[in-house]
Amino acid sequence: MSLRITVWNEGVHEARQDPAGMAEYYPDGIHGAVAEALRAHLPDASVRTALLDDAEHGLPEEVLADTDVLLWWGHLAHAEVSDEVVSRVQRHVLGGMGLLVLHSGHFSKIFTRLLGTTCSLSWRNAAEREVVWTVDPTHPIAEGVPSPVVIPEQETYGEFFDIPAPDELIFISSFSGGEVFRSGCAFHRGRGRIFYFSPGDERYPVYHQPEIQRVLANGVRWAARPDLQRTAPQVSNPARDWFLEQQRS
Repeated sequence: MSLRITVWNEGVHEARQDPAGMAEYYPDGIHGAVAEALRAHLPDASVRTALLDDAEHGLPEEVLADTDVLLWWGHLAHAEVSDEVVSRVQRHVLGGMGLLVLHSGHFSKIFTRLLGTTCSLSWRNAAEREVVWTVDPTHPIAEGVPSPVVIPEQETYGEFFDIPAPDELIFISSFSGGEVFRSGCAFHRGRGRIFYFSPGDERYPVYHQPEIQRVLANGVRWAARPDLQRTAPQVSNPARDWFLEQQRS
């Protein structure tokens, strides 16, 4: 079964904030660059894009039902995302849809809701070098990814990163300014798999690096559960001694 992927981007830098500057590295938007990378690494997959300004932010029920993995990039317009759409996405994640949250999407409504913390961190944007170290080389998301990956210029993220302890920590980053950061974290919520990956600021061509593209493709493969019937865990109230009836049958 071919994977069905939706790449969501708020699109504010591209359309409102800095369209000329964005055109230098991302003429088709960050969503366009990420989608192109995934098509190259996952040629059998179906990849669509969606934007904040689309009707229902491009994430109506029928799109989410037809999505195995959703990638989320946001920065300036977290508050503009409809709570109704967030609840819809949350329901699908709990039911088994994969979610990749990228860079400043750590402050998105969907990520903070699923993790239950502020997801705040330390940051500085001074075009510093980032070195991404693999700390779990056996994890599927690390497959084929060199360690370390060197990003010549990137926004600096640093600890403390206010997230629950990751179920799986795959990458940590060090920066030339001295910070360290848990840059690749995996979580499980309900039946859904979530991967947070921090490299990828709008000012730098990070999403064009082959190693970064490989991480995203691996993340999609890991998060996807296409054969899973999409239902969230539910409360049940079995009668006493129900298991005895099953043993008799």
